[in-house]
Parts: sequence; C-alpha cells; structure tokens
Amino acid sequence: MIAVAKARQYLEELKLTQAAEVMESRLEAAAQKELPYAEFLVDLLGIEARARRERYLTTRTRLAHLPFHKTLEEFDFAFQPSIDERQVRELGTLAFVGDAANVVLLGPPGVGKTHLAVALGLRAIEQGYGVYFARAHGLVEDLRRAQAEHRLDRRLRVYLAPKVLIVDEFGVWPCGREGATALFALVSARYERGSIILTSNKGFAEWGEVLGDEVVATAILDRLLHHSHILNVRGESYRLREKRRAGLFGRAAGRSPEPATESAREER
Repeated sequence: MIAVAKARQYLEELKLTQAAEVMESRLEAAAQKELPYAEFLVDLLGIEARARRERYLTTRTRLAHLPFHKTLEEFDFAFQPSIDERQVRELGTLAFVGDAANVVLLGPPGVGKTHLAVALGLRAIEQGYGVYFARAHGLVEDLRRAQAEHRLDRRLRVYLAPKVLIVDEFGVWPCGREGATALFALVSARYERGSIILTSNKGFAEWGEVLGDEVVATAILDRLLHHSHILNVRGESYRLREKRRAGLFGRAAGRSPEPATESAREER
C-alpha cells in the first residue's frame, strides 16, 4: 500500500489528477484480470488523456461563446433539400479553415443557417482551432465604439485571434457608415489569415443598403468572397414547422417565403 500511495502522490505532483483519482480501482481491476504492466499503464494514462481532452473541449467551447450545442449529425438535411449535403460534409472536413477560406450561409430566418455555423464551429474546436461566435449587430457596434474611442486596433485583436470567427445574423439590423468601415477593417485584417463563417438573410445586392455605403459593401464582399464557399438555403423555418405540428396554424401559414437572396455564386 505504501507503493500505491507513493504512486498516487507522484501522479498528483505531475498534475495527472484523473489518473490519480482512479488509480487504485484500475489497479485492482488489472490485478483481477492479470493484465500486463504495460496494459495497465495504457489504461490509466488513457483515462487521463480522455479527461484532459474533455476539459479542453469544454473550456474552448465556453470561450467560443456559442449560443447552443448542435452538431452536423443533428442537422435535418431531409427537411432542407435545397442544401447540398455533400458540400456541407466537405466543409465538415475543415479544409476551408486550413485554406483561410470563408463560408457564407444565405437564407430566410429559421432555416438552419446558425445551426450549420455552430456545428462547423464545434467541429473546428474538436480539431484544435480557436473559435469565436458573435452576433453581427453586437460585433459591429463593439467595433464602431472602439473606432470612435481610437482603440480599434486593440479591439480588433479579440476578433483576429480565433482561427474561425462566426458572424451571425448579418443584415437583421443596419450598420451605418461608421459601423461599416469598422467591419471592413475586420474583414480586411482577417483576409487570407483566418476563416469567417457568416450567416445572413440578405442577398449580396442588398448589402450596400445594410451597410449604408455601396463602396464599402463592395470592398467587404470582394475580400469575403474571394476565397469562399456559399450555401443558399431555401426552405421552411424549423421553428414554424414545430408550431404547425403543435396545431397553431396550417401549412400555408407556416411556410417561409423564398429568401430575397441572389443565386449562390460558384465557389471561388
């Protein structure tokens, strides 16, 4: 027992806390099964490795500020046949992150754009990439305020640090010219350095109106779309589907209108 206590002490000193906690029970199990020392060691260190990975994923997910936890496996492709499932699965390999390319998801509210964005973010976290999620309105307002206070460069670092930046619900609120120039600074700074996953209910032709400046909108789109994958989601709102299932209204009332977005461009 002295040796067991000493081994546990060493594990704790090495901060192998999970291994230290389960060592005695795993040692007893190994003795009953007459496992070789090497297999016992693999078992014990495997428990520690899995615990550390879980802690890592939990911490990185919390720091990402994701609004919910939904995976690609949970997405209902059958309900949204307009989505090319093969393209989404390919995006799930995260090759676009390695290429510092962007993903733009266009479509009306409720069709699953944010679900897909979050799912890709979770996949990126699992692969060791830094991820940060922000609503477009809050992000633009944050940058606009920082610009007005002459600290934009310092504030931009928050949004430049993660390898994947998710910008959700662009176009729901107008930006204004000051916000538009601040957003341009962010997109320019991330250009060919890190990926942006952006969701929007506005077609590209409407971005000038949202940003309050056609020239700035063109400049942002030029950088955002240069290396990009575009998914145009046309379909019914998941939320309205649930309400219809609950009998709150009929099918006709529950169907989302066709999105006011232009056809998805070819991947560039």
